[in-house]
Amino acid sequence: MKKSVTIDARWLLGGIGTYTRHLLAGLSKLRNSFDILAITREQHAESVSNWCENIKIVDVPIYTIKEQLAVPWAAKGTDLLHVPHYNVPVFHRGPLIVSILDLIHVTDPAYQGRFNSRMYAKPMLNLAARKADHIITISDFSKAQIVEHLGVPPEKITTIHCGVNGQFHCIDRDEAFAAVSEQLQLRGPYILYVGNLKPHKNVSVLLKAFASLRKRNALPHSLLIIGDDKHWKRSLMEEAQRLAIADATYFVPHVSNPLLSNVYAAADLLVMPSRIEGFGLPVLEAMASGTPVICSRAASLPEVAADAALYFDPASHEELACEIERVLASGPLQRSLRKNGLERAKQLTWQSSVQKHVDLYHRLLDKD
Repeated sequence: MKKSVTIDARWLLGGIGTYTRHLLAGLSKLRNSFDILAITREQHAESVSNWCENIKIVDVPIYTIKEQLAVPWAAKGTDLLHVPHYNVPVFHRGPLIVSILDLIHVTDPAYQGRFNSRMYAKPMLNLAARKADHIITISDFSKAQIVEHLGVPPEKITTIHCGVNGQFHCIDRDEAFAAVSEQLQLRGPYILYVGNLKPHKNVSVLLKAFASLRKRNALPHSLLIIGDDKHWKRSLMEEAQRLAIADATYFVPHVSNPLLSNVYAAADLLVMPSRIEGFGLPVLEAMASGTPVICSRAASLPEVAADAALYFDPASHEELACEIERVLASGPLQRSLRKNGLERAKQLTWQSSVQKHVDLYHRLLDKD
């Protein structure tokens, strides 16, 4: 009789959602020696059914006592439960894998003192680390943080990098720009940021660098920011006003997947200014699209980008401005970054990532 692996697929938003969707999609394309069951919410049932035939609906709020009761019940009888977040089901009995993608909420100063971090995130992360039979994380940087801050033995943690798939690839830049211009009303070249607007993303440093460039030369570029956050967006828009760059800065909360491919491909460069990242997927997506990348010399970003990006001190908007200016002024540098980026993107794929998950599932299932 085939064994079963149950995946908690109730959270399909943000980085965790991207990770979970690609995991389910990849598993659906493989012939596995085990059955896959997905636990999800009603709003995601149609999407999840495209990847998984066996679905159980658990429509209770996340981060609540209700989920602590409902998820173990839905997973009852499974041979292995994989929870891709730290909100582990305390009452689950049986083998458990937990994915901890980062420790941002307990290591970044912007969150350390917040009530939610002290009263929920930190205790649950510690509980997840103790309860899990094995932990998956997405960078060696995050693995080192889990070892340091949660006291987990290194052998209990497996690093499985995220990847990029065929959605992001080189397309004609003129055609891509035409699509972006039509839908977002941009009229000239642009510098791109993709990600949420939380403090650790360090978007403020990007705004200051862009303002500095606009002051010292006639920069024809706009700054396109794809991402949203109800708590932090207003302050960033106000900062753009104070820096006198609001007329050239476009805040776009969300774009469709087809348009996002064009957004990457048409950009003159992508900037990833984060102070901390568990992985930094936009770096890889931009590289696969043939777009030069500049990112901060911090956390997992050098691990992901390797020698295919330029780096800057995340505390220095002037250093970022200099690197942006350097890329925009040099055709040979742009071509070199594009070439190296495309090569780097080939090394990290979702297909490889999913296969490593399968290998780990087999390892734990075969223990019985």
